[in-house]
Amino acid sequence: MNGVLGGAASVSVSEGSAHHALLALGRLLHAGGYRHTAISAASHQRVVRRRGTAAGTPASLRDIFGLSARFSADDLDPRIWHAMNEAGILRREGGGWRSKLRVASADGRLFFHSAYPTLEDDAVFFGPDSYRFLRALRATPALAYGPVRRAVELGCGAGAGAVAIARHWPQAEVLATDLNESALTLAAVNADLAGAHRVRTVRSDLLAQVEGGFDLIVAHPPYLLDPLGRPLRHGGGAHGEQRSFEIVQAALGRLAPGGRLLLYTGVAISAGADPLLGRLAGLLNVPGLRWRYEEIDPDIHGEELAEAGYEDADRIAAVWLEVQMEAPMEAQIKQPS
Repeated sequence: MNGVLGGAASVSVSEGSAHHALLALGRLLHAGGYRHTAISAASHQRVVRRRGTAAGTPASLRDIFGLSARFSADDLDPRIWHAMNEAGILRREGGGWRSKLRVASADGRLFFHSAYPTLEDDAVFFGPDSYRFLRALRATPALAYGPVRRAVELGCGAGAGAVAIARHWPQAEVLATDLNESALTLAAVNADLAGAHRVRTVRSDLLAQVEGGFDLIVAHPPYLLDPLGRPLRHGGGAHGEQRSFEIVQAALGRLAPGGRLLLYTGVAISAGADPLLGRLAGLLNVPGLRWRYEEIDPDIHGEELAEAGYEDADRIAAVWLEVQMEAPMEAQIKQPS
């Protein structure tokens, strides 16, 4: 084997669970300087098609864990091969192998997510929307306020939001909820890999199986009309906005006084009309709530407009919603200036 990692520090693989094996694999990749930006499915397809002209060359770590390319056992450092084998993520294909998982980098950390193509119902997403979501989280003043004692990421997927919160508020109890067991498994690994050990995964349909209130609720739900109905993409409703609306509904009843909801999503805009904003106004224009809604990217997923259901859509916009439950006056007085 060709020793892709070169002089990287040795990381032993625990005898036992796939969780520990994935942690060991992630630490090996991090120690070797692995980095990969997760791109859209359309871009991924183009890159993979172009790479096919160079068949026969040794696969790099980026090929294997970023692009889901086929590889030979000789392409890998033996420690990485051993960790993949223990984690159960090696898939035999023809005369070679593929990884059942990809690894993306964001904010200096690594995130396991599903291999390309993401056709399975339990596929775990990480991609351009994850980066937009994390960037919006960093930019919002909400993270400057506190204290955040209890927080949750709804529909956590790979757990990027939960990790970001736990890193920013290391003493907070942070939950990561999802109905997808594969997402919960990878979110737990990704949190441990990031050193966010206070993140706890919970199988729940939004907040249905979780009790109590929260100082911070974050989410970046699916918002497209997916013909296959894949949960990681399909938002439901007339234009993909239904899941986002349901998240806001669920969150409003669970925000603690002074608590905030931060939502990143996408909306199909038709003749200048935003169907999600129209529905949200009835929920949010009530006493005791302050909210702000803005487009943060006017035109994303343009290729989707050729698909069924988007005949009347002009564009799909990325939007950001901040909602705050106002604290009682006496609680506001006690807050430091």
